Parts: sequence; C-alpha cells; structure tokens
Amino acid sequence: MSEEMKKDIQEETAAEAEEMKAGTNDPGEEGQTAEQLTEQSAEQPENEGPETEEESEDNDQENDQDLTEEESEAKAEPARSGEESWAEKRAAKKKLKADKKQDALKEKIEELEDRVKRQMAEFENFRKRTDKEKTAMFETGAKSVIEKILPVVDNFERGLATVPEEDKGSPFAEGMEMIYKQLLTELEKMDVKPIPAVGEEFDPNFHNAVMQVESEEYESGVIAQELQKGYTYRDSVVRHSMVAVVS
Repeated sequence: MSEEMKKDIQEETAAEAEEMKAGTNDPGEEGQTAEQLTEQSAEQPENEGPETEEESEDNDQENDQDLTEEESEAKAEPARSGEESWAEKRAAKKKLKADKKQDALKEKIEELEDRVKRQMAEFENFRKRTDKEKTAMFETGAKSVIEKILPVVDNFERGLATVPEEDKGSPFAEGMEMIYKQLLTELEKMDVKPIPAVGEEFDPNFHNAVMQVESEEYESGVIAQELQKGYTYRDSVVRHSMVAVVS
C-alpha cells in the first residue's frame, strides 16, 4: 500500500469519528445518547405499548362478561320485585289472620269477664238477700220467744206489787225480786227494752190507747197511766204499751 492510500484512509477515519462525535452531542431525538434512550424507555408505562392479540381477546371477554352480568341483573330485578311483592302479600295475610284471631280471643275474654262479673254480682246479691233473710228469720224467732217471756215478766211485776210492806224483807219476797231483776237483765242484754209511757206524748207507733182520763197533772195528749208495759227489740216493737191518755 502506498503512502497516499494510507493517508486517504486516515482522513476518512477521522471524518467518520468527527461525524459520530457530532451525532452524540445533538439535542434532537436522532442525537440522543444511549443512556437517555434507556431512561425514556424505563419511564414509559408498560401499557402504552401496542396490545398483543392475547390481551385484546382478554379485554373482549371481560367486556362481554360485564354486559352479561348487567343483563342478568336487569332480568333479575323484575323477578326480585315479584318475589318481594308476593312475600309482602303473604306477610299481610298472616298479619290479618293473626289480628282476626287476636280480636276473637279478646272478644272471648271480654265475654268471659262479663259473665264472671255477672255471676259475682248475682252471688253478692244472693249473699245479701240470704243474710237479710237470716236476720229477719232470727228476729222473727227472737220476737216470738220474747213475746212468750213477757207475760212471765208481767206476772212477776203483779206478784211483787201485791206483797205487803211487812213481808217485803222476807226471804221469799227478796228471792222473787232477785229473779225478776235477773230476767230483766238478760232481756236487756238481748237488746229488749221497755217503752217509756207515763209522762210521754202519745205515739201510735209505740202506744196503744185503751182509755181517756182527766188529769190536772198532765196536759191533753199526754199519757197519764200505763196499764201494760210495752217492749222493743232492736228498735222494732215487740209489744205496744197499753196506756190511758189525758183527754
């Protein structure tokens, strides 16, 4: 190789080196360094690249699945609303049936309570009526016994009235007086009381006027003499007093 050829090759090599050097320092895209290109490729998102055929098919399947779910939900909404309305109707029927049953039970309870109240009222009336009848029967029986005893009291009074003054201190007279007082005490315990007569105003509810007399001591209409004692038993008359009234 001649010296001229060597010189030409060296000049060409130097020119190429200068071009390469100038290309590395250019701020444009063609002049970017390898390091800058590497950084840009790292910063670029992976998804920005073109999709492959498999990724495209997967996206289509996902879209179809979303549409299918929406259609199934849209179809299920009327069925769900129908089920809810049927359940509401069933619950309303059950509630109505339970309310009717509760009303029937309440009415039955009220009827039984009313019947019990009526029976209790009837029993109370029966008890009061029975007590009243018992009291009336007792009073009737007591009056009957008292009416039979009163003549004995009258005879005691007549016998004691006929005892002479000199014999009033004798044992016999004193014994008769004691029996008479004991009989009056027992009658008083039974709520048997004598009716006041002499000096009282005549009352036909307690006195039986058998005669009229004149008197300077008492006014007209006043009882001047008692012929037979009258008695009351628990504020009811057993025997009226037989009296003489001043005319």
